[in-house]
Amino acid sequence: MLTIEKYGAIDIGSNAVRLLISSIHEEEGQATRFKKTSLVRLPIRLGADVFKTKRVSEENITRMIDTMQAYQLLMKTHKVVRYKACATSAMREAENGKDVVALIKEKTGIQIDIIDGKNEAAIIAMTDLHELINTDATYLYVDVGGGSTEFTLYHNGKTIVSKSFKLGTVRLLDNLVADDIWNTVEKWIVQNTRYYSRVSLIGSGGNINNIFKNSGKTPGKPLSFLYLSSYYKLLNSLTYEERIWQLNLNQDRADVIVPAARIYLSAMKWSGAKDIYVPKIGLSDGIIKSLYNEKLKEH
Repeated sequence: MLTIEKYGAIDIGSNAVRLLISSIHEEEGQATRFKKTSLVRLPIRLGADVFKTKRVSEENITRMIDTMQAYQLLMKTHKVVRYKACATSAMREAENGKDVVALIKEKTGIQIDIIDGKNEAAIIAMTDLHELINTDATYLYVDVGGGSTEFTLYHNGKTIVSKSFKLGTVRLLDNLVADDIWNTVEKWIVQNTRYYSRVSLIGSGGNINNIFKNSGKTPGKPLSFLYLSSYYKLLNSLTYEERIWQLNLNQDRADVIVPAARIYLSAMKWSGAKDIYVPKIGLSDGIIKSLYNEKLKEH
């Protein structure tokens, strides 16, 4: 007998706040199917305040409350039975982060968990990566956000090592990343990938998804280092307005896409990767999976 339930995942990032609603299809004797039903993304850019002032601004607190009220109504309309809201880098660093979380709970009923970088990487690792990667190969998974980037090394289908760094697109735009952060990331990647003869990248995040979509590549096929490098040069040759007009990018994408491409390219260079796979999964997918795992534990 087929049973269908809807779960919700709210990902409160440094650049955007996303709501993913997924349908969980369960059929006896069959593998459970996770089907994306709806994805809403609002570019609140919490990091623009927090990384400079260490606080979420009054304007963005109001926008967050409005967003959570809207997401609460959407989940109610979709008849979502379980949800989880996770906040990452910007809310982690905001001195008023806990106060904002308490206010949102009071105004909207939505409980937000502020998760650390290690937890964020662990939730991302819960996604269906095993279905997308060869169990006899080596991959460096790179999830680029506005405030941080999570790196996870997989070999023969197993997680070898994982680390989160304060290297994000919003921080880079605001010149808040010192050279020693880049040097630390380079050292970490080189040290952890040098034992493997061939490493491929897996890229996660809205920016690499956008680059992949524009490439016209078939889903499942990788982008080459050469392609990403030439696209990065193209992005750098255009002004912010030209990127919006000529590449048809959203306003909140046209600036962060440049530092994002730089992070992916750097990771490819330091790991010796010639290809980057873009499976279109991220933290919100991991949250859905963690909710399902919680349900299984209850039964």
